[in-house]
Amino acid sequence: MNQLPLQKSVIARKIPNRIIRRLAIYTLCLPALTGSFSCGNSANEEAAQFFLRGNVQLQKREYREAIRYYTEAIDKKADFADAWHNRGLAKYRNGDREGALADYNKAIDTDPGFAAAYLNRADIWLESGHALRGLSDLRRIETVYTDSSFYQTRLGDTYVQLKNPGQAQAAYDKAIQLDSKNVEALTNRGALFFQQKAYEQARQDLDRALTLNPEQPEALNNKALLLANDGQYDKALLLVDKALAIRTGQPFYLNNKGYYLLMLNRAQEALPVLQEALRKDPQNAWAHRNLGIYYLQQQQADPAISSFTAAEKIDPSVDHLYGYSGKAWLLKNDRIRACTQWKRGVTAGDSMAAELAKIQCR
Repeated sequence: MNQLPLQKSVIARKIPNRIIRRLAIYTLCLPALTGSFSCGNSANEEAAQFFLRGNVQLQKREYREAIRYYTEAIDKKADFADAWHNRGLAKYRNGDREGALADYNKAIDTDPGFAAAYLNRADIWLESGHALRGLSDLRRIETVYTDSSFYQTRLGDTYVQLKNPGQAQAAYDKAIQLDSKNVEALTNRGALFFQQKAYEQARQDLDRALTLNPEQPEALNNKALLLANDGQYDKALLLVDKALAIRTGQPFYLNNKGYYLLMLNRAQEALPVLQEALRKDPQNAWAHRNLGIYYLQQQQADPAISSFTAAEKIDPSVDHLYGYSGKAWLLKNDRIRACTQWKRGVTAGDSMAAELAKIQCR
């Protein structure tokens, strides 16, 4: 029986590639910078010079240098909202999420109407699992970005995290209506369709995304999930390997690769891949479950049960978790515990557990 692949489809997330307000358009004496900015103020002029130097370094992807120049600008002019914002963006791209959040907060405190700062801060809220905070920021700037395909994509991502698929699809639909070549929106709507088991619609979106960008790793990974769902594990393996060549070591992709190898009866190749996925993300319930499948295939009941228990503690909704867990207990000749797991699976909507409970637990 073909099993649903063991890792949820992956939402594409672009690193924010925008400094939407006033990047690189300042002159040294631009009065529009803030109400108090004037050409006659040497501190303000010095702040503008440092800001412009920071912009140059940011565009060159020299993030440490950009941060240094923006810090100089802020030292000269503490209420320089744009410098706070751009320093936050540089920190974000340099991997400092907490520092970026602090700077975006300061930019918003300094200028409560700074729409780009709300948009970029929403990204961080979404990444850190605070979708309601992200939604609050996005709603605050809705009138500014309502016709932005990127904004609608991020709104869709937020609703996905909030488990509101109707609103998520509406946002993705609008994003694609605004820009039919928005690969991220196509990929993410495809992921949403996959989660809803609307596989043909998912395939259409993912194929469109890959036609536009054959190197989109999330689309490659999600198309692999569709192939695996049809039992085409060899083709799925080729695609997830391509995704891993683009995003080396991505734990979701590693986990999926491990699963496909297990389904292709290549267990010894799967083991180090699954171990690496868990090393990179110990809280990945799917990878714990897949490792349990490996041990089950090796007829090692105790480590299998341990892995399934770890998966259940993290996320009991992982597909077929109770079905496999019951099999591990049956391997120990403990039919009572096996049936207990399968009956729990019936309550949880685990189709494998329900089928096994019918056969084994009369």
